[in-house]
Amino acid sequence: MLVRDAMSTVVLTIGPTHTLRQAASLMSARKVGAAVVHDPDAGGIGILTERDILNSVGLGQDPDTERAHAHTTTDVVFAAPAWTLEEAAGAMAHGGFRHLIVLDGGEPVGIVSVRDIIRCWAPARQRVPA
Repeated sequence: MLVRDAMSTVVLTIGPTHTLRQAASLMSARKVGAAVVHDPDAGGIGILTERDILNSVGLGQDPDTERAHAHTTTDVVFAAPAWTLEEAAGAMAHGGFRHLIVLDGGEPVGIVSVRDIIRCWAPARQRVPA
């Protein structure tokens, strides 16, 4: 199975000046665990994850004043739609992260998460008669 078969095509894109609260609110509303941060001044595309927000709040930082750019991962590993799920899982395991931005022609077309991969690999649940 390929990344294109598992990825979510709901790509939330935010700017670097969004507050962490704004980012969290948008992520929650769209039921996604990561946002693509588009920052042309800092070199392009980064990712802000729910873990980044959690770490900031855990440090006592104010989510109403902390900006996405200060918590964005910019050293991003990107996936291609034609990668196998094994390649994506290997990149995640090697890098210690749970989300990959999927690029096609240099543009974000999706995000694949560990959850997406597990959903594809797990056997379909069957109902057991009571």
